[in-house]
Amino acid sequence: MLIKSVSDESFREYGKILDGFENSDLTKRMAQIPMPESGTAYKPGIESLEQSSVFDSYRDRGFGGMPIQIGMCWGYNTKLNCLEYHRDSEINIGEKDFVLLLAKESQIKDGKLDTSLVKAFRVPAGVAVEVYATTLHYAPCQVSDEGFRVAVILPKGTNTAKPDYVAKNEEDKWMTARNKWLLAHKDSREAHNGAHVGLVGENIDIKER
Repeated sequence: MLIKSVSDESFREYGKILDGFENSDLTKRMAQIPMPESGTAYKPGIESLEQSSVFDSYRDRGFGGMPIQIGMCWGYNTKLNCLEYHRDSEINIGEKDFVLLLAKESQIKDGKLDTSLVKAFRVPAGVAVEVYATTLHYAPCQVSDEGFRVAVILPKGTNTAKPDYVAKNEEDKWMTARNKWLLAHKDSREAHNGAHVGLVGENIDIKER
């Protein structure tokens, strides 16, 4: 798999770089959060990150004044495993460089997506990228043995407890948390825990590239 930069023209289909945000205070706060012993961790909202000097800018300019949360995904990962989407954009900022594995919601056919359609993009440390609502994404991938810390900015409440409802269509069955629809690879932990198996083909591992 070719890993391109988010500065590459091809990234425009999936998201864009956000200019005019000062992220140094945010990334310093991210670096103070201890790494997990193994695997990845995620919290939708982290108080120390939401106290960063850039919080108001992302709320007011990044999300047009909507209530937001700043959480983080961090740890050690090189695999695809799953893809998810929301009904809105997501903003990511890495404390170090990281790689995003991305596809498009429009590429889902009959509840399945072929992983050969997935593209990889490297994001430089401290650069904010908007991942569009129609872009499938999941846990970032590390580019070194040090792992990754990536801030995840979303509308407040996203990725918290799943709402209680009776499924009325196929897509309803893919929801695993609030504002989170998920397609899992059969070999992933999420699939073993009951998530919809919607990724077919290779479970991409960038370590093998």
